[in-house]
Amino acid sequence: MSVDTGGLAAVGEELELVSVSVAEHAEKVATVAIERPDARNALNGQVRIELKEAVAAAENDDDVRVLVLTGGEGSGAFVAGADVTEFKDRDLVEQREASKRPRVYETVDDASIPVIARINGHALGGGCELAQACDVRIAAEGSKLGQPEINLGLIPGGGGTQRLARLVGEGQAMRLILSGELIDAQEAHEIGLVDQVHDADDLDDAVYDLAESMAAKSPIALEFAKNAVKAGSRMGLEEGLDYESELFVQLFATKDKDEGIEAFLEKREPEFTGE
Repeated sequence: MSVDTGGLAAVGEELELVSVSVAEHAEKVATVAIERPDARNALNGQVRIELKEAVAAAENDDDVRVLVLTGGEGSGAFVAGADVTEFKDRDLVEQREASKRPRVYETVDDASIPVIARINGHALGGGCELAQACDVRIAAEGSKLGQPEINLGLIPGGGGTQRLARLVGEGQAMRLILSGELIDAQEAHEIGLVDQVHDADDLDDAVYDLAESMAAKSPIALEFAKNAVKAGSRMGLEEGLDYESELFVQLFATKDKDEGIEAFLEKREPEFTGE
């Protein structure tokens, strides 16, 4: 999604249920937080729209190279799920319209910049799917994750039946989706649903140290690397290898490649510009 923005911070001033900050924790790193503590950050229509706007603005902001997505503090949740109250009187036609892509999940998944899920509480249903759409998931101890839609007579509808199996394997995905079981962050780490688990007091250090490390890299290389890795689960091996090779070759036309090589040979830190 491309929009003409005055920067992420400017867009954030217009949002009601999503807060944004840029370079608060690390240079070139932005944080987008869902702020619905009364509903444990459940995804309603407005939150979905505002999240899409914030992600699009972050992609178009030269001061942002990495995005951290999290739940606002005080709610005990990353995202507790979809706002089920919106489902009650919705019929098939209305839900088909609401399910048209790109949804917030695709917006996050397709973002040109790395997106880190800072899972600071429960990530259930649509919240678990939102975390799955991120590139890296780092969770606080005590968080719960799962796909409990089956308990409502539904199935995951935000990509959970597809992304979850790619992350944890078909058997584990079947277990979680068909039972609606919730698992703690440690088990989620053991099966590959989250990449790191930390004590709540150490969560920010883990998240922003990683984000800062990424943000120091060439933004073009970050985008190409992200695209190449994702291609691994969406293409055949030979097709994926061809795609990787083409992206690798294209980087030889960038100033960042020249800067990276020169800095290496001169034994100094590179200064990437995104050109």
